[in-house]
Amino acid sequence: MTAGSDCHEDGAVSGTPSDPVQAPEAEEAPRVGRWPVDAETSARANRTWWDADAADYRIEHGDFLGAADFVWGPERLREEEARLLGDVRGKRVLEVGCGGAQCARWLGAQGAAVVGTDISAGMLREARALDAATGSRTALVQCDARRLPFADASVDVVCSAYGALPFVADVGEVLAEIARVLVPAGLLAFSVAHPLRWALPDDPGEHGLVVRHSYFDRTPYVETEEDGSVRYVEHHRTMSDWVRALVAAGFVLQDLVEPQWSAGEAVWGGWSRLRGELVPGTAVFVARSAG
Repeated sequence: MTAGSDCHEDGAVSGTPSDPVQAPEAEEAPRVGRWPVDAETSARANRTWWDADAADYRIEHGDFLGAADFVWGPERLREEEARLLGDVRGKRVLEVGCGGAQCARWLGAQGAAVVGTDISAGMLREARALDAATGSRTALVQCDARRLPFADASVDVVCSAYGALPFVADVGEVLAEIARVLVPAGLLAFSVAHPLRWALPDDPGEHGLVVRHSYFDRTPYVETEEDGSVRYVEHHRTMSDWVRALVAAGFVLQDLVEPQWSAGEAVWGGWSRLRGELVPGTAVFVARSAG
């Protein structure tokens, strides 16, 4: 699990935006707001953000994520118990947006032939450091999820835990690319911040339980530098948007998991026991490609 669940400037948490503002003039750009951002700007900003933040992210969240573990979200639903991917022994598995490759490393230990991809070279350097620390050797590829450098029908399973999918302007483009590399009836499972969280403030306490934003506002969450350049972008989609995007890409939805809180008193940005026991914080989609 990488992006999509960390605290940003002014207390804003990815997946739960700050108060909306319109795009300003560059000379008076705020650090946080919401306005349209195109696909290339999204990709460039997020690559730069995660390159810069990768080491700090691993230091801050390393204990929670482990070095070789598959955690679907802050609620601490683990693949070892959930088994959403089924038996991966002998399967060709692709993790998209792998970050430090904790999930890929765990999958490899279960007998999968796994490759982890990420847009960020910084994140992949952290993955190599974890390989060295654990005596592992994980296959890693730097690439944009919109252009996966793999052959058609070359992968049995694609997975992503809070990686890549929330950070692209056109999720249909990424899902179509995933469908291309999957074998017929191949499995896709991915987690994102639950769409409901976009209607709530970024607060793990009681203030975070009051609806203050429109669930139906798809305007991206944006952070900028002081000169107005975009440094971070995340895109909101409603639950029906996600389902329609999957269907449009030729997938058949098999399961939708909304994990209950099982992380004790842990706090991760806007995620907490208080909120997690009352409202969902993560959505995990499980689908099959066309057979």
